[in-house]
Amino acid sequence: MPWEPRGGAGVAVGVPWEPRGSPRHAPAAPAALAFLPDGSAVPLALEPPPGPTAGELLRRLQGALRLPPSASEALALWLGSPLLEVQLKPRHRPLRLVRQWPELLLRFSLGSHSDIAQDEPCLQLRRNVFFPKSKELELEEEELLRLLYEEARGNVLGGRYPVDPPDGEELGALVCRLRLGPFQHGQHTAHRLRPLLGELLPPPPGRGGLWGALRRRGPRPPPPEEGLLQAFARTPGPQAPPAALYRAFLRRCHPLPYYGCAFFPGAIDRPPGGLLGRGGLRPVSVAVGLDGVTIIDPREKHVLLTLTFPELCWELVGAVGQEGDTVGQEGDAVGPPQLWLEFDGDHEGAPVNRLLRVFSPQAELMSALIECCIELGGAAPPPQATPPQATPPSETTPPSETPPRGAPLRRQESVTRPRLQRLATIDYVQEGQELRRVKPPRRSGSFFGRGGGSYSPVSGGAGLEQG
Repeated sequence: MPWEPRGGAGVAVGVPWEPRGSPRHAPAAPAALAFLPDGSAVPLALEPPPGPTAGELLRRLQGALRLPPSASEALALWLGSPLLEVQLKPRHRPLRLVRQWPELLLRFSLGSHSDIAQDEPCLQLRRNVFFPKSKELELEEEELLRLLYEEARGNVLGGRYPVDPPDGEELGALVCRLRLGPFQHGQHTAHRLRPLLGELLPPPPGRGGLWGALRRRGPRPPPPEEGLLQAFARTPGPQAPPAALYRAFLRRCHPLPYYGCAFFPGAIDRPPGGLLGRGGLRPVSVAVGLDGVTIIDPREKHVLLTLTFPELCWELVGAVGQEGDTVGQEGDAVGPPQLWLEFDGDHEGAPVNRLLRVFSPQAELMSALIECCIELGGAAPPPQATPPQATPPSETTPPSETPPRGAPLRRQESVTRPRLQRLATIDYVQEGQELRRVKPPRRSGSFFGRGGGSYSPVSGGAGLEQG
């Protein structure tokens, strides 16, 4: 679910704002309410249309909140609603975009006409997608760290950032430390924490339906408040300043591959098979950021696929006005836009190329963000991942021994461990100048048996050319 400000959604752009009890001698200047990650709002004065740019409003917000100059890099203004979220460029004019919002929803959302007519965007101050994690840990100003902490905490508690239960307890313990003060034996008990669990711990991962429940039969785990209490007892004492606690919370979020990403709704093909032979589409959430692309199951709250930019090629298909795409009578693309992802895999021990298609009205936005992240250096591998020159290619580390991105990946049931078996991909191998599809396992249905439509495999540079 998209982040929503407390007290209801909506942005008062162009609506006069004046404090209570102020004299009405002259009409108040139009103002916009910029919502902060903690749910509070700050009024910002607006000039007549087309209004100030997002860069100008961000500078005014920095002054109102007394934020350091580094806030202009760490934070950005967003326009968001339950149907669409957009990070604004400094040259964008929010007032103009608000007036064009219904047109944007018709293009980039699946909302009905009634939903689009009632949808109203919020002007939000949020983390900049293009702000590196390494620079985030260098921040020292307490208020700026608090804003980043509040956004990360909201994404964890809201389920947008899936985390494993042990990590959720550690994050919840830091929230306890900031909210309740240093841990004190006798005063802080599991009984006292139990009513606050919804505000301290993220929702548990999905149980995987009936079969998942049957697989987990056995002794019941201890109550969550007990693990939270033990983690709370390990938090820093009174000497730790709030800024250090905010930074500790952010540091624990950094191993998550989707931390700081922009999120897009979408759907992927569901692998046919099983007792019911059910296929169809699986709703997913696509996270795109400087580290790569992650596909998340929002219902089960676990990762299906994580790819860094050196590991993938991509292709945008079906965007409105894209050259070579089939269009209807009115010029609109036929069918929902698709983002095709190509990555390496294996089939019965043999290397193959895999293709995964993501259906989404916001596929064009995903493709543009991927290209922008690569241009900013997202395609460069991290220094610690660079293999030594003396190591022959044939003696690389086996996949099972590859250093994980973070500690949660070491656990077999981690929510951040990709679940490739739940993806319906097209697998193929290249023989000379021809491509040969790999026969999938025996199932009740097959992607290759479906009639209509064809696809040309993407090349390494195909996704870098946008029309």
